[in-house]
Amino acid sequence: MKIATYNVNGVNGRLPVLLKWLKEEKPDVVCLQELKAPQDKFPEAEILEAGYKSVWLGQKSWNGVAVLSKKSEPIISRKSLPGDDSDEASRYLEVKIDDLIICCIYLPNGNPVPGPKFDYKMQWFERLQAHAEMLITSRKKVLLIGDFNVMPTEKDVYKPEKFAKDALFLPEVRDAFHDLIGQGWTDALRHLHPDETIYTFWDYFRNAYQRNAGLRIDHFLLSPEVLPQLKKAGVDKEVRGWEKSSDHAPVWIELE
Repeated sequence: MKIATYNVNGVNGRLPVLLKWLKEEKPDVVCLQELKAPQDKFPEAEILEAGYKSVWLGQKSWNGVAVLSKKSEPIISRKSLPGDDSDEASRYLEVKIDDLIICCIYLPNGNPVPGPKFDYKMQWFERLQAHAEMLITSRKKVLLIGDFNVMPTEKDVYKPEKFAKDALFLPEVRDAFHDLIGQGWTDALRHLHPDETIYTFWDYFRNAYQRNAGLRIDHFLLSPEVLPQLKKAGVDKEVRGWEKSSDHAPVWIELE
């Protein structure tokens, strides 16, 4: 079973890229982030024609998350993180597919620092930690998947010194990610590729993709019940080089 995550950076504008990638790679399940489309403008028909059932949370201009499934229909169990009823951002979608609980995540960026956007990021992280602890203690097969907007270590950023004051790399942000991991989750890509240079995002500016000046900010965190099934993990880096592509590349794992 192949599960992927892809920050599409605008699902309608990048739809030809998304459909081409789906046709070529044929993942079984896909988590999408940054749809940038209202609820009624999600391209459900085109994605269904490509062979995928879908559920989604849209939002005009910003945010937005979706889960696509080639076989079983995703059953929504939660449309937001608990802990803040006033938070209307479409950033979290939790579904059940067969015996898996899949949590599609688009964690806030947090820049500029300091400021309300960074405060929101850290509050969101706290809510994620609290909910993730509940999920992992359920002893079910759970996957936290998506764009976490965190580079966990210096190995995950092409120039650590350049990002010393960036909200994606501040010590307290990395500590929050490591605290989350400390609950018992496994970072799938690092588990299988502990020493490799792996990036999932390349900025549009300064020929970042051509120079491989990237960041690893898209992650798969697996509960202990899923980990024994993990066989492969990787990044479809070449997709980032396609015409009119997102600044992220699709990331994937294979489960036995």
